[in-house]
Amino acid sequence: MPTSSYSQKLSNIYSIVKDSLSSEERDYTQGSIRTAVFLLAIPMILELSLEGVFALVDIFFVSKLGPNAIATVGLTESVITIVYSIAIGLSVASTAIVARRVGEKDPEAASLAGAQSLIVAVIVTLATTLVGVVFAEDILSMMGASADVVREGTSFTRIMFGGSASIMFLFFINGIFRGAGNAAIAMKSLWVASIINIILCPIFIHFYGLAGAAIATVIGRSSGVAYQTYHLFRGSGIVKFKRHHFKIHKEIIASIIAIGWPATFQFIIASGSWIVLARLVADTGGTDASAGYQIAVRNFVFFILPAWD
Repeated sequence: MPTSSYSQKLSNIYSIVKDSLSSEERDYTQGSIRTAVFLLAIPMILELSLEGVFALVDIFFVSKLGPNAIATVGLTESVITIVYSIAIGLSVASTAIVARRVGEKDPEAASLAGAQSLIVAVIVTLATTLVGVVFAEDILSMMGASADVVREGTSFTRIMFGGSASIMFLFFINGIFRGAGNAAIAMKSLWVASIINIILCPIFIHFYGLAGAAIATVIGRSSGVAYQTYHLFRGSGIVKFKRHHFKIHKEIIASIIAIGWPATFQFIIASGSWIVLARLVADTGGTDASAGYQIAVRNFVFFILPAWD
């Protein structure tokens, strides 16, 4: 093949990667389907790759606190996968509804649909946060944690569930951006969250112990949400929220739930298997086995996360 053909192919690949990382919104109904797939996939792969890096960095610093700390983090996050499942499943619905309105060239309806999905996020978050904060100690006990793990880790579990709103809004708002054709903003919001997590994690662990890891995580994710919110309210994209968009529309909320519950149920089934395995390991092997299992899972997740999207 002539050198010029190789150069042209490399130039095309570079152009696609560059476009995928820009914050410009696109109409994916126009042009090549193959190009559209790459433009959507590249930011999603990169955002979850960095999330995988954070998972490894987090467990590295937490491991310095001993097996009780590692077991606490692993058992807590096994249960929090339920929150992730709800957030990811319902964000599928927000992406679908917003994308449909954008495809209809109706930015006002797209903004309304996005705002209504955030109302759903608030309602769901209130329930998950309340359960997690009130029953943090019981959750660890239910997962087979030893008395020492429960005593040392309850504050971590309580903080993580108390900050579950950041998880919910990260995924919901990213779903809105993807529906509007701006996967790069979704990627950058998780970059912000993960980078701040990585920076704050060792600092907060040094001063506050295990609870510091939870505080750093909540601050990092909340920073990502703040970045998203700025672009939703102050940005110049297709979807831009105004106060009147948050007036409750029961039909739209019902549509979001109807579209999102099958995906949510699918992810909850997968989460259930993680929870059962974590509980079995904790029951049969004790704290040391649970800690080792959680470290192995983090390494596995690092490689599997980029494949999710």
